Amino acid sequence: MSTPDRLTTATRLTSRKRDVDPAVSAALTQAGVHPVMARLLAARAVRSADEITTDLDGLLPPDRMLNLTYAAEMLARAILEGEKLLVVADFDADGATACAIAIRGLRRFGAKVDFLVPDRFAFGYGLTAALVDHAAALHRQELPHWIITVDNGISSIAGVNRATELNINVLVTDHHLPGPTLPKALIVNPNQPGCPFPSKNLAGVGVMFYLLMALRANFRVQHQWPAEKLPRLDDLLPIVALGTVADLVKLDANNRRLVAQGLKRLRRGNTFAGLNALFEVANRSTRDASVRDLGFAIGPRINAAGRLSDMAIGIRCLIEDDPEQARELATTLDQLNRERQEIEFEARESALKLAHDKLSAIGIHTTGDERSSPLGIVLHDAQWHQGVIGLVAGRLKDTFYRPTIIFASDSDSMLLKGSCRSIPGIHIRDVLERIDSRHPGLLKAFGGHAMAAGLTLAAEDLTQFSQAFEEALQAFADPADLQQVLEFDGELKTEEFRLDLAQLLSRQIWGQGFPEPIFINEFEVLAQRLIKDQHLRLTLRPADHRTAPGPTVEAIWFRASGPCGPRSRLAYRLGINDWQGRSSLQLEIVGLA
Repeated sequence: MSTPDRLTTATRLTSRKRDVDPAVSAALTQAGVHPVMARLLAARAVRSADEITTDLDGLLPPDRMLNLTYAAEMLARAILEGEKLLVVADFDADGATACAIAIRGLRRFGAKVDFLVPDRFAFGYGLTAALVDHAAALHRQELPHWIITVDNGISSIAGVNRATELNINVLVTDHHLPGPTLPKALIVNPNQPGCPFPSKNLAGVGVMFYLLMALRANFRVQHQWPAEKLPRLDDLLPIVALGTVADLVKLDANNRRLVAQGLKRLRRGNTFAGLNALFEVANRSTRDASVRDLGFAIGPRINAAGRLSDMAIGIRCLIEDDPEQARELATTLDQLNRERQEIEFEARESALKLAHDKLSAIGIHTTGDERSSPLGIVLHDAQWHQGVIGLVAGRLKDTFYRPTIIFASDSDSMLLKGSCRSIPGIHIRDVLERIDSRHPGLLKAFGGHAMAAGLTLAAEDLTQFSQAFEEALQAFADPADLQQVLEFDGELKTEEFRLDLAQLLSRQIWGQGFPEPIFINEFEVLAQRLIKDQHLRLTLRPADHRTAPGPTVEAIWFRASGPCGPRSRLAYRLGINDWQGRSSLQLEIVGLA
């Protein structure tokens, strides 16, 4: 056996097996679910086979969302009366996809609609008063009758007030958590107070899709449109799936249906020129489209426009029907994404070094006394690019398993723009709200949800904020929350190392809040070799003492932390290796357990 000599000794993961209700698992199996899948689903709070169906008729009905029916009627009237609509989008993939389906969908009903996405560096997040004035200046010859926000607006009190002063109606469609005061607008948001909609996990694009469904129902019932005149909406689902996955919202049963239906249409080739072009430049096939493709290949290319340039590029790509124009836009997005990767790499390496230096200075990782370590990480460097600080915060959060805030300087003011990423158990927006209530005026602006948020503060207040952040975390953080534990799904039997089982698992919708299965088994390591100085290619044999030696299995360990011993207990995903038209079982190693 060849042993790599360029890797340090691998660290072992602390692991915890997911709880499984045997009665639920047995009931799912009896309902026709594969026994392994039944066990996995029962461990993810699935209680019946109905929860894993992906038929569109299983979607939660639109009329359960507060204000949705009334908002659809207001839009229908505006469209029929020829009123001008302006969609104001957020500058991430969720905002871009929500804007794209809004433009595509509303135009199918005959709407006069345009869109505007703020320059994140000039206007910041959301519908600000300055952005409303900018929109009015752009449309001075005919002010919009309605501004429709997508994936933003629930905190835009000043922006809504300014629009009201200009006699512009505002329809807020959002999914972010509201603050104590709501804007004086018509609001569609499953997370607003009093909304009975059962799923609170819709992305912004999901909320807009529901609004379009309600609009279609309104035209059918209230305005007596015949069936042949009603536009279809289901072909928008690939874009809905993209935004839902890219925004990392929890994939509850309703979101899994939206994503599954979008992927189904992608795989059938039922999509638009822009999405096709994005898959092409990412060297991915729509025929084999997966959640991973949406989250790690397509979503980042859309996001790159908002991080470095103008998200209008991403939106135009998603609404473009000409293949040649779509290809040009997708190529631009691909180039921006490559540039983003370079900028992010430099900022990430700088931030990691800065974090190591700060933590080492107070003894963490050297004394082993976690009580001396900070509960959160706050870093700032004037050289960091605003467009990548969220990505850097996410990487540091993963590395140190602490809520992390990365600040960049705003070149046009003395303000710092911060991006927060948190860990399960610590609701980062609630942390910021506590700081805001205890230190009035310290935060110039903030917003977000449980795992991610953004904020703005004066540069001279950074030290005070860092102390306030640590104090707030002390009130929110249970010590157990700060111990990273790998949750796994037990072990596979020797006879379960099968390609057809891997293919079955690959067809399920895994993602945020519905994690892809991880198993742990003991293996004989028959061979291992280093690839590109960082990945391990392994040949393994399951060491199941209850049966005869099992078959050999190929495995890959990306960015391996160390070589394996001749007999190792490994955490892994059951994957598939597609090569030259042939598929074979391949384990994806997560680490030593």
